[in-house]
Amino acid sequence: MKNISVIGSGTMGNGIAHVFAQHGYDVSLIDIKQEFLDKALTTITKNLDRQVGKGLVSEEDKIAALGRIQTFTALDQGVKSADLVVEAATENMEIKLDLFRQIDQYSPDSAILASNTSSISITKIAAATKRPEQVIGMHFMNPVPVMKLVEVIRGYATSDEVTAKIMTLSGKLSKDPVEVNDYPGFVANRILMPMINEAIYSLFEGVAGVSEIDTVMKLGMAHPMGPLQLADFIGLDVCLSILRVLHEGFGNPKYAPCPLLVNMVQAGYKGVKSGEGFYKYTAGSKDSIVSPRFSK
Repeated sequence: MKNISVIGSGTMGNGIAHVFAQHGYDVSLIDIKQEFLDKALTTITKNLDRQVGKGLVSEEDKIAALGRIQTFTALDQGVKSADLVVEAATENMEIKLDLFRQIDQYSPDSAILASNTSSISITKIAAATKRPEQVIGMHFMNPVPVMKLVEVIRGYATSDEVTAKIMTLSGKLSKDPVEVNDYPGFVANRILMPMINEAIYSLFEGVAGVSEIDTVMKLGMAHPMGPLQLADFIGLDVCLSILRVLHEGFGNPKYAPCPLLVNMVQAGYKGVKSGEGFYKYTAGSKDSIVSPRFSK
């Protein structure tokens, strides 16, 4: 595999494009507007500059990586030569199903189709195509250039050959792939999201404040970041979406999202991306203080 198409140029998409380009792959980065793609290239450049500053890559490697990325606003043009397509669009079932129908139509018959979904069924996505055996999940962690894990999710029909190829490819990206089966939330979010939800319930029920809950988990459990701050970084809307997938998929009330989380997302408080969630973030920075809404 040499030619990689990445659909979606947001936080995950530009990170995935960055990593593939850095490791020598030709990348077609696709989004619906050129302004989104220009913003993504600016972000990739900044992140490569940061790596240069830390001595992780050379200036020559940075220039070469950027030269391997082409941008497209037409999906058919962006995937027409792909060996692998990685979809990193918003976490919405209907959007993903529609995209995979189009990818299946426009990409070469030999191409492997992967989704970076954090919770949506790979089996259901694969069923929207005529090549379900070539559809797989590649769930990268955020920030993609830094985090080592890739959850490689096998759909019901995913072939052994395709799984082996993606496991090997992930290793070539200096990642540590872990193969998992296709059940709601896979492994990472099936374990992580109930913890975050329980932290929100602890706040909702007045057990402790934002900083107190996060401090307990950081100092007591050696977590690098507390669950409420982590939820802000993931995006409260994303957390809510994943919890709803878990709740619907298992039919178990333990996955029901906390009403506080639902209200915050409905009110537009989504964490870092909106400037305020459980914490309030300084414009242009990730420096934070506890949101005045939760201050005593």
